Amino acid sequence: MMSGKVDEDLYVGVDVGSGSVRAALVDGRGRAIHTHTHTITIANPQQDYYEQDSEEIWQAVCVCVKAVTKEVEDKSKIRGIGFDATCSLVVVAPDFTPVSVSPSTGEDRFNIIMWMDHRASGEADFINSHPHKVLSFVGGKVSPEMQTPKLLWLKKHMTSTWVKAGHFFDLPDYLTFKATGSTSRSLCSLTCKWTYLSEQVGTGDESQSEGWDEEFFRLIGLEDLAEENWVRIGQEVRAPGERCGGLTHTAAHMMGLCTHTPVAASFIDAHAGCLALAAAGLTDGQVLTGRLGLICGTSTCHMALSPGPIEVPGVWGPYGGAVLPSTYLAEGGISASGALVDHIIRGHPCGGGGGGSDGNIYKRLEECLEEEARREKLSSPSLLTRHLHVYPDFHGNRSPLADSHMTGMIFHPSVCI
Repeated sequence: MMSGKVDEDLYVGVDVGSGSVRAALVDGRGRAIHTHTHTITIANPQQDYYEQDSEEIWQAVCVCVKAVTKEVEDKSKIRGIGFDATCSLVVVAPDFTPVSVSPSTGEDRFNIIMWMDHRASGEADFINSHPHKVLSFVGGKVSPEMQTPKLLWLKKHMTSTWVKAGHFFDLPDYLTFKATGSTSRSLCSLTCKWTYLSEQVGTGDESQSEGWDEEFFRLIGLEDLAEENWVRIGQEVRAPGERCGGLTHTAAHMMGLCTHTPVAASFIDAHAGCLALAAAGLTDGQVLTGRLGLICGTSTCHMALSPGPIEVPGVWGPYGGAVLPSTYLAEGGISASGALVDHIIRGHPCGGGGGGSDGNIYKRLEECLEEEARREKLSSPSLLTRHLHVYPDFHGNRSPLADSHMTGMIFHPSVCI
């Protein structure tokens, strides 16, 4: 625990995952002093539809920030705040009130299409059937987890929402907007999930400068975004980590911080993890581009940085400057990893009440596995499943096949599911 008075600079980091918001108060050396977590709702009204409430998330952010900073008497010691979040699509009206993305309920409070929502699989297939140079920066195919297919889905299937919408934000950028009032976007989100080009592509008559590719948006049926001069999806773009403004009076009051506290341009959650893992424990002579980071949560992201662009079919990227200037990101992964583990546990007959006295089902499962390994005289619990194989693409294949329609399989010599 820290005392009320501190002499060093402090910082706040906020991470919005799929099911919870977390905040940490850290010192200048990156050591976490306080952390706090708050759960958030996921609505799953039908298969492949996952929705959230942006106001609920913002309220949870403020609760977490207030909790981790409550013991800091001199709030001016908090020199900055940064956000990362899932790459979910937030829809708001011109006055920034929520606009529904839920055809099931029509409730405006459900104004977020989550990253793992696959309602736009058909739109992704349509976009991928129109070859264009922009697709070379997403491994050759867009995923229904990206934003252009979701935008096209809204335009085709929820026309009233499309017409009402004044802004489409990636969730990390929505948080910096709520904090600062600035509608600037982070290069991280736009490049990785919105088909924004982070640098000039090609040469001569075939070249395309940094920015939105109007030809591509017209080709896929989103020409109105171009005709509006991109006002609904982002005109001002900042590098992740760059100052994008300061806390407004309202945001500062809700968080218990000082007005004008600097706010950094945001990261997607996995990409923030990539930066942390790439830099962790580096010694003199080591480079950031020599590591592969696995960011594990609801999904798993395999992230690697390189000094130059490398195109790999079926692997997202190369994304220039999405994590660090003058580096390129390649991203693979599995769409449902942690979510698959949770699903199997919840679906098991003992999943609802086998957690023991402390209610921790995972701890109890680990104890059971250790006991079973000892009973069978095995050197590791991993050997218990030496004849059981799981093909994990239960929510489609993210890489390297880039096929959102694929399904998974559990295989054992005596049974196949």
